[in-house]
Amino acid sequence: MSTGAISTSSSSSSTSNIAIVPPMLPDASLQVSNLRISEADIGISRDCISEFLSTHSAYELLPDSGKVIALEVSLPVKQAFHILYEQVVSPVDMGIPVAPLLDTCSGEFVGVLSPLDFILILKEVPNGTLFWPMLKKSCIQLGNRGSNLTEEELETHTISAWKEAKQQLSSQMVLHGQSQRQLIHAGPYDSLKELALKILQNHITTIPIVRSLLQEDSFPHLLHLASLSGILRCICRHFRHSTTSVPILQQAIFTIPLGTWVSRIGESNGNQLAKLKPNESLSRALTLLVQAEVSSIPIVDDNDRLLDTYSRSDIISLAKDKVYARIRLDETSIYQALQLRNNASPSHGSVTGQRFHTCLRSDSLLKVMEQLATPGVRRVIIVEAATNHVEGIISLSDVFRFLFSMP
Repeated sequence: MSTGAISTSSSSSSTSNIAIVPPMLPDASLQVSNLRISEADIGISRDCISEFLSTHSAYELLPDSGKVIALEVSLPVKQAFHILYEQVVSPVDMGIPVAPLLDTCSGEFVGVLSPLDFILILKEVPNGTLFWPMLKKSCIQLGNRGSNLTEEELETHTISAWKEAKQQLSSQMVLHGQSQRQLIHAGPYDSLKELALKILQNHITTIPIVRSLLQEDSFPHLLHLASLSGILRCICRHFRHSTTSVPILQQAIFTIPLGTWVSRIGESNGNQLAKLKPNESLSRALTLLVQAEVSSIPIVDDNDRLLDTYSRSDIISLAKDKVYARIRLDETSIYQALQLRNNASPSHGSVTGQRFHTCLRSDSLLKVMEQLATPGVRRVIIVEAATNHVEGIISLSDVFRFLFSMP
């Protein structure tokens, strides 16, 4: 345990192996409807999916074999940054830049380290480099240049120290679910519905599946990191060839209140669609990711045509060759940041190898769900077929909030 990174393998005797979903086969029963669906049919669809999720457990998400990475809280944040970067570029790990945190003193998992942590570290300190003010008498002195950590101190500044600082930082910023709290986790026999609701209600992207042990001298067994993508994969596999029982799956996405749209096209969830130009600063992109509480932002040209996306997880690419220590966020353009990302992880994306995924307003909900169920895909950009203009965006959480009738 000298490196601070703990890799645990897990296996499951379950016959419900969660494999990569192949492209959807043509189904004569699936005919996309551009007509508005009735409230009754929406209710029937929601009830059907809710019943399925309530009667299937997290155990079905466990792969036959695999590994999960946990980080000790005594690990330097700088080293954790690099470990998560290796996770992102690994074709085996599907680019999941999230790791549960283990306190070996208490024998408990105490939190999760995610890209948002690194965004806050880069954003909320002077000069836009990987420094943050030292804790002095339990008070953070943000913006005090004299309190910057030296390079030597940075090598030993720990995850636990950052988490303590973050708790005070969160009192100054609006961060969903980032105040002091216990680790959100689930057990292998919790229902899929319980898992999805925990993720949505706590504004998190993954939830550790932990099996508690009876022996007091043993660590809990970390089995898996579950996400909405894995749960959606179960839904798609179950209902793919029985869409008539779930009428909403045949609907064109612009006919239902799902996702964030530009005005006068689809039924938006009420949020404003955030977009940026490639010449805007990386600092602006990171600020928008935090303040707008979104995980990805479409990057468009002057004619509003989609060029790329910049996501929270892309911040991890700055770990390669310690780029984070040599750039200024306000002087680095999004275009330059995208180049750094592409150079750091040339094959990173979903299992399809694509950097971002698109759909049309006329696509069915099931087709979009199939895309979102692909490992590594967290949102789909809606574009106009002829011009590639951005019309909207649908995320994993958008789909589940719609299915659960949540705001």
